[in-house]
Amino acid sequence: QRIATMGLFKDISPKFAFALVSFFLGELGDGLNIFQGIYLVALGWNEGSVGIALSMMGFTALIVQTFAGDVIDKTHFDRRAFLSLAAVATAFSASAILFVHEGNNDHILIYATKVVEGIASSFIAPCVAALTLASFGPDVFDEVMASNIFWGHVGSVVSAVLAGSVGYLMYPDIKYCFLVIGFSALMAVGGVRFLPEGDPLMGRGLQTHEEKEDSKTEYVNMEQPSSAPLHAQASNESMVSSYGSVFADRRTVVLCLTGFFFHFANANVLLVLGELMGSDNDDGSVKRTAIPLIASAIVLAQFTMSGATYAGDALTKKGVGRKPLFLAGLLTLPIRCALIIFWKDAGDSWLLSTQILDGLGGGFFGLLHPYLVNDIAFGSGRFNVLMGLTASCFGLGATLSNLLGQMIVEKMGHVASLSGSLVLSVIPVVLFALGMPETLGQRGKVQNIEVVKMT
Repeated sequence: QRIATMGLFKDISPKFAFALVSFFLGELGDGLNIFQGIYLVALGWNEGSVGIALSMMGFTALIVQTFAGDVIDKTHFDRRAFLSLAAVATAFSASAILFVHEGNNDHILIYATKVVEGIASSFIAPCVAALTLASFGPDVFDEVMASNIFWGHVGSVVSAVLAGSVGYLMYPDIKYCFLVIGFSALMAVGGVRFLPEGDPLMGRGLQTHEEKEDSKTEYVNMEQPSSAPLHAQASNESMVSSYGSVFADRRTVVLCLTGFFFHFANANVLLVLGELMGSDNDDGSVKRTAIPLIASAIVLAQFTMSGATYAGDALTKKGVGRKPLFLAGLLTLPIRCALIIFWKDAGDSWLLSTQILDGLGGGFFGLLHPYLVNDIAFGSGRFNVLMGLTASCFGLGATLSNLLGQMIVEKMGHVASLSGSLVLSVIPVVLFALGMPETLGQRGKVQNIEVVKMT
């Protein structure tokens, strides 16, 4: 089935539509936060204030994400509308930095818009995941999500290149590089109209399928419209697992703790790296090379993430399990921290090269996160709320990392902050290695769950 469109495209396949939207949503990602941090420092903000500003979005998201996932699970409204509104709100709030004046001023403006940005961004990932699952079903979910994630990384690369180029050309008035966010949001909203809605019940991780005579399962998706009567679909909707049985699952607990400690160790590293490469001139002004260097750091990491996503998808199709790939991603972080400490005075090119490890780690982590959640939750009806819960745990780690990491930088210096990240980065490796069983092939086999009426 094709989606008829007008304009430049005669028709767009569903998979291409998801790739297009993911590309522009990738340009809305957290990558430009580092540009905002550098810009605010250049205006006169201290590192502690920058850390608080960047943490406000994280603190808000970690509170909202689980509820956002629950809303996406339960909603009877079109999830595409949620996605469009979230993209527009993210763009408007992120663009508020254009109105910050020189000096250590306008804290309330930035803090408030970061709260709005945190709320809006909390709906983006669960909306994309729910629409993907609703449209393609669990058997094709991994393939399409890998494509979505890949093009999201490509979008982040383009965003960083555009922002870095604008910032460099318009130096010292670099604030207009943030207009990239607004443009990306408009393009994302334009692409959302081409996405299929799919089967809303499958989008929350319910088993809406038909059993064929040859015992093969044909999942109801946008390629195979449901022939089940409405009363049967309503019955399926009421057969969901209790929150407690899904949240208390050992695999859920291990994934949440692993992600928390990984992001607690990781999030502040790029900000510290940017400060090391973007140090001030003798007169205290920001170097002109700071923005292009940070753009290069993001481009290199996102480019490597794209490669890691492609490789991870290929290895998964060959039967490689989730656990070895996820552990490979986790192991890159302690190596990266150690190299940055060792090369801190070796020059920008050496520091920049460590972003390859960031790309490998982030690529495998970002790819396998929705795979693992779907392995755990499919069939329970709690897919999106579990996506939200795990994202909240990851966000809590990242928020504390930015907040405490920048405070340590302000009081004790960059090496002390990186050393803390190095020590913390060992914890998720041990947790996941010892606590997480292999989940490949377990999707839809929900164990030890309590079925309750839909709530």
